[in-house]
Amino acid sequence: MCTRFVLLKEHLRAALQQLGLPENAGYVSRYNIAPGTPVPAARAAPQRESCALRWGLVPSWAREDVGFKLVNARAETLVEKPAFRDALRRRRCVIPVSGFYEWQTVGRAKKPWLFRWRDEQPFALAGLWESWRAPDGTTLETCAVITVEPNELMRPLHHRMPVMLTPGQFDPWLDPAVAEPEKLRPLLRPPPAAAMSAVALDSYVSNVRHEGPACLAPAGPGAANDEPQFSLGL
Repeated sequence: MCTRFVLLKEHLRAALQQLGLPENAGYVSRYNIAPGTPVPAARAAPQRESCALRWGLVPSWAREDVGFKLVNARAETLVEKPAFRDALRRRRCVIPVSGFYEWQTVGRAKKPWLFRWRDEQPFALAGLWESWRAPDGTTLETCAVITVEPNELMRPLHHRMPVMLTPGQFDPWLDPAVAEPEKLRPLLRPPPAAAMSAVALDSYVSNVRHEGPACLAPAGPGAANDEPQFSLGL
């Protein structure tokens, strides 16, 4: 699963520039973004635009807000699930991030790790979005992050990981002329493990109420790995 990530202001600026969109001048770096909160995204609707989408997808046909159940969408079953199949064809989005978190179970403890590109460049998570009209008449726009089988780096920690799009993959993922799932499938693959790094973090980030640069503090001696980075031999 993917349920927490970090997005620095300079990385959002770089992603929007790559997408040909203006800078979000009011954005402040966020270090502990969780489901249920608005996340910066870009979509083609039909013209490309930046937007804020609440993380946790609510299908347009839903009778109630079920977003807390649909934070992630499995790439292997997108065309089968009513909640995602139409969005895959018509409502795709990219969600810029600096890195994402995952937790390793060590006995009774949950050890946080930060995953990102080895060169620490920004990327985006492949997402789907929907527009839902609530019973009170208000419109809620939401999103889900697409996940795939883990690569060699992620596999020791978790059985799923998000689709990490490079800047060169933004355009094909957002292309409104592409609606066939078969043409999108090559983008929905695990990223190369050798291009990624994993950093063991202090438990501070585990509390969803915590924010700020302290969320990126490396774990001290005695954590799951004494070395803050590991490569699994890659």
